[in-house]
Amino acid sequence: MTEQFDFIIVGAGAAGALIAHRLVVEGGFSVCLLEAGPKDRNLFLHIPGGFTKTFKNPNVTYQQFTEPSEGSGGRAINLVQGKTLGGSTAVNGFNYNRGQKEDFDGWAQMGNKGWGYEDILPLFKKTEAKRGVADPSTRGKNGPLPITDTDWRHPLCDAFIETCGQFGMPPHHDYNSGDQRGAGYFQRWIENGWRVSSARAFLHPLKQNPKLNIRTDAVVENILIDEGRAYGVRYRKMNTGSVQEIRASGEVIVCAGAAQSPKLLKLSGLGPGEELKNWGIDVIQDLPAVGENLQDHYMVRMVRHVPNMRTINSLGRGWRLGKEISKWLLGKPSILAISPSVAFGFTNARQLDDLPDIQLNFTPGSYKASVPGLLDSFDGATLGFYQLRPESKGWVRLKSRDPRDNPLVQPNYLESEVDKLLTVAGIRLMDEIFSTDPLGKHCQQPMYPDPANASDDELLAFAQTEGGTAYHIMGSCRMGPITEANAVVTPDLKVRGILGLRIADASVMPTMPSANLTAGVFMIAEKASAMIINEYKNNS
Repeated sequence: MTEQFDFIIVGAGAAGALIAHRLVVEGGFSVCLLEAGPKDRNLFLHIPGGFTKTFKNPNVTYQQFTEPSEGSGGRAINLVQGKTLGGSTAVNGFNYNRGQKEDFDGWAQMGNKGWGYEDILPLFKKTEAKRGVADPSTRGKNGPLPITDTDWRHPLCDAFIETCGQFGMPPHHDYNSGDQRGAGYFQRWIENGWRVSSARAFLHPLKQNPKLNIRTDAVVENILIDEGRAYGVRYRKMNTGSVQEIRASGEVIVCAGAAQSPKLLKLSGLGPGEELKNWGIDVIQDLPAVGENLQDHYMVRMVRHVPNMRTINSLGRGWRLGKEISKWLLGKPSILAISPSVAFGFTNARQLDDLPDIQLNFTPGSYKASVPGLLDSFDGATLGFYQLRPESKGWVRLKSRDPRDNPLVQPNYLESEVDKLLTVAGIRLMDEIFSTDPLGKHCQQPMYPDPANASDDELLAFAQTEGGTAYHIMGSCRMGPITEANAVVTPDLKVRGILGLRIADASVMPTMPSANLTAGVFMIAEKASAMIINEYKNNS
């Protein structure tokens, strides 16, 4: 007999874990949550500094690579995504950043009713438990996800923040209060020295709840659809190879992320008709926009030597690392409990008094070839930036019909002329900040590139050959009003033309938020949960 649940959720990352929590706790529904990766038993998933160990671990990550492009200097860039309970919230940089009011008002102006800033602000607040000082009009205090201010301090970060004040970025305590402009220390989902992934925040408290059935190592092969309605999924249990089908009396909710969600739709017969036919897949619903509109933040970093100060490069080695471990075990501030990027700056790269269009990430340390975990042998500092709202767009396409294969992902980095111009401006601004006291007195100039003596073309070439992803892919199943054919889901997150199927993850974002994406994904999950509960419980 085929098992049946009220709801089936595909993907136990930021969105899937939160939606499962809300549907069980607030809705009283039975939920089967399917995750392609393993349980989150690896200790390094819970120690913030453990990201250096999990980053290249294929057991808990999708080792996804982008397709080479001119914008990436012909390189395939590693686009790691989480594959375990908690998804990317268990392996990423865990900086909590909502974005700008204008981002969400823009979504509403595109015809997505109910997605303006005033509409979604209560949803941001509902998720979080902001520790410390917080404005109750903009910040939540009672949610399941603790958000804390960085408690570890370093004189280089302080110097960076002070220097930013000379470039239109005054010291800013809460960039999530509605106004980003400024510089300060990042907020993150760390509490008492531990990473609080979405699994720890939303799933672990429900371990004994019989309404929640969590199945790991479960790769969903396709969504089951009959007469225009999704009624279940077929999945393969990877540790046994067995294939099982389960059914949903309510809906199937896809939360697999901007690479895996469009792949699953296409394998299920939902997507661009010609692409599906080329793979011999029966077209159930011709949806040309599935896999299109993909965007990512492209990060460009510069490193400086810091000859007269100990940075993470020294603190992360030998007896000093032992000292940091001891501090962490005693619950004291330590490099084991900091984000890969410690301090931020939000500004406009060309018009400093305009709406911020870049995010600066500062770290009092440096990594070889910008690879997390491989510290340079010298004490260094890293300043990176990405364009908040890039114009370049790419795609996600099938690599094969095997559900275990990652799809082809092409973000088309720096394809837009606007993106190229802003990238050069951002590099020059970074150099000015690095060269201005008080930060400048600690940092030696680089051998290459020297922006003061380099042409725009040389700086662009540097960005193309040395830049990389910020791991913020989105938009591949974009949301749009019912009248817009070039959209995958409607504002209620329902897949066009198919009943009983929703998508709730970064793939539905119609435009790039001015932020790291996870806070926005939590918000989308809260919105989806509220709409589902209202539709299936309150209207029953």
